[in-house]
Amino acid sequence: MNFIKTFLAGLLAFVVGSVVVFFLWLFAILGIIGSLSMEKPVTVLPETVLKIDFSELITDSPSSNPFAGIDFTTMESTPQLPLFRVLRTIETAAADPRIKGIYLRMNGRGGVTGTALLEELRAAIEDFRQSGKFVVSYNEVYSQGQYYLATAADRIYMQPEGMIDWSGLSFNLMFYKGLLDKLDIRAEVFRPTVCRYKSAVEPYILNRMSDANREQMQELVNSMWGTIASTVAEARGIDLAQLNRLTDRLEVSLPEEALENRFVDGLLYEDQMNDVFAELGVEADAQGEYRFVTLGEYASQVGADLKNLSADQVAIVYAEGQIVDGEGYGMEIYGNSLARTIAGVRADEKVKAVVLRVNSPGGSALASDVIWREIELLRAEKPVIVSMGSYAASGGYYISCPADVIVADRLTLTGSIGVFGMYLDTRDALKNKLGITLDGVKSNTSAGMGQLAPLTPTERATIMRGVDKVYATFTNNVAEGRNLPIDRVLEIAGGRVWSGEDALEIGLVDACGGLKMAIAQAVDKAGLGDNYRITEVLETPTGFAALFSSLSASIRTSFLRSELGDMMKEYNRVREATRLQGVLMYSPCKLELQ
Repeated sequence: MNFIKTFLAGLLAFVVGSVVVFFLWLFAILGIIGSLSMEKPVTVLPETVLKIDFSELITDSPSSNPFAGIDFTTMESTPQLPLFRVLRTIETAAADPRIKGIYLRMNGRGGVTGTALLEELRAAIEDFRQSGKFVVSYNEVYSQGQYYLATAADRIYMQPEGMIDWSGLSFNLMFYKGLLDKLDIRAEVFRPTVCRYKSAVEPYILNRMSDANREQMQELVNSMWGTIASTVAEARGIDLAQLNRLTDRLEVSLPEEALENRFVDGLLYEDQMNDVFAELGVEADAQGEYRFVTLGEYASQVGADLKNLSADQVAIVYAEGQIVDGEGYGMEIYGNSLARTIAGVRADEKVKAVVLRVNSPGGSALASDVIWREIELLRAEKPVIVSMGSYAASGGYYISCPADVIVADRLTLTGSIGVFGMYLDTRDALKNKLGITLDGVKSNTSAGMGQLAPLTPTERATIMRGVDKVYATFTNNVAEGRNLPIDRVLEIAGGRVWSGEDALEIGLVDACGGLKMAIAQAVDKAGLGDNYRITEVLETPTGFAALFSSLSASIRTSFLRSELGDMMKEYNRVREATRLQGVLMYSPCKLELQ
């Protein structure tokens, strides 16, 4: 009897404790969300400078996740600003007589998620300068990405004891074959022989880059660095060959070196920037202080476009993340869900043109085809313009190729027209590492293939037929969508990845530019003139299931950004590999300009 009482008391304590912890977490989360939603009203006075300080995280698309921006490892929050809102905010600031100029002070906890976003933000700042207003940049330490952005400014300053990380681009890949060997796991890959550049599977079957992958990655890095270096050289009035020599020798790291080689215009402490603002004609307030408004604060003043409420619309539809089968919401593109969204836009008579913003490395071939079909149906009725983000490769290119026009940033990773299948044999791992064996019965020769015995030649041939069929469909869709001969498509396919600039030369995209250019193309194709509205099509999940799904995704993201972030990313890649099924379309890489 005492045992039962003790057991029940312990059980009750566990239940009560769990409930208390749950509600403590819930109240903490709601408090953070409340603090985010109850923004203090911002008054923008004359003689104000717009400060882009990276206190916000600039993202490719709006998030439907109420927990987005919350770091659950520190319980701190970083506001998120989607690209379209940022572009509208900077454009509004250019025409706002209260805004005197832009101060780039990139020292916040946020930043820019992806090379293409960095390029589009830089272009927006250059457009701002056309208004005649100033742009100045200051930092203690410039990363390569920050310095690339800073070169859009009229003047660049740095702290006298600071530094610049300017060493060029690199692409490093982690290989897991040795790990799989230690675990007695064998990976078997199925890919067409012509897809020699389709290297997303190489980490599981090789210990180093294949010659083909090394070739394409080297050319990709060279292309992207060429874009970055030539842009910086032109902006700073430095000979390109000289800039590359300085880069090779790491001769602009120190402040004095950066100043001597025209990478910066002056070495100042931050308080001395007041003299710069005075020189630029900004008037201080009665206390001698200068007025600043952050990008996020000013964005809160730039509301939705309430003009022309009855006008025809250009709809922006977002496709961001890995492409997966089925329905759902979150950090991935669910094939059926996105297809349903596109079908809804097609049925909306007020929508006259669509911009599909693609930021995806690919994924499921089946889900990609489901989306592709809906885009084909949409294109038959309305102009469809694709705007490519940091990457729109493999399955990301599959869903892009039917568009009337494809616009890519110069630093976009695209192409990777190829497919593969992968099978992981874990039987020896279960037996040798865990002592688990499998046995069973089956009705036919290939029932449950690969579960109880190695794949047979017949089973391998069946899988390969499916892979070949999808590759043929992929390349034929590209040929039809891009109006290219199939022989030409096969020349530039094979799983090869291209930069946006190179993709323009070979016909995979129509123009290099950002989201603003894509919208302009959509307006022109639909013949809307000046009387139109831009709407963003977002589907927000509802209910407790959606709430906890968002919470789980946010917690996972927080750990990826923690000190163990790099290892967690690699762990997730291996974990993803263990659940890969069907025929897949993945890009082998994502380059970041740090």
